[in-house]
Amino acid sequence: MVGSGRLQKPVLVLNASYEPINICAARRALVLVLKGVAAAEEESANLVHSSRYSVRLPSVIRLLEYRRIPHQTRALSRKNILMRDRYTCQYCLRTMASAELTLDHVIPRSRSGESAWENLVACCHHCNNRKGNRTPEEAGMRLVRQPRPFSLHTSRHIMRLLGKSDEQWRKYLFY
Repeated sequence: MVGSGRLQKPVLVLNASYEPINICAARRALVLVLKGVAAAEEESANLVHSSRYSVRLPSVIRLLEYRRIPHQTRALSRKNILMRDRYTCQYCLRTMASAELTLDHVIPRSRSGESAWENLVACCHHCNNRKGNRTPEEAGMRLVRQPRPFSLHTSRHIMRLLGKSDEQWRKYLFY
């Protein structure tokens, strides 16, 4: 069996029209292909083995039936906030690994600040400790970008960033 890290590699998901619509883990992409919901357009060099078969892990899959994509919303989660903010502290602009970042409530929870897209930002431990239980203005700090909900634009930007490191994705990311 292939290492679990390979099953977590990102796979570009295309609609039946070849429009990029999402990114999923290789494990999910393989399930969609095996169920007959999607076809592998590009394959990686990594193989998955069973007792009878060896299958290449997909790098790009295309849904076989066109799916109308509603206004794209994402679940509010730590991972999605960090992706939206490109793993970059929104105060000092340092890019770091996920484990080195926290989430900061711009308006502290103790002051009725909500856990919402518009009030959460990626923040390094140093800046989070410095800001403490204050607003950025009170702490003499400035947000690089105002936090916004995860949008279709954000999703496409992330696909383009990931596509820069995967040659097989580039021809599908033409916008």
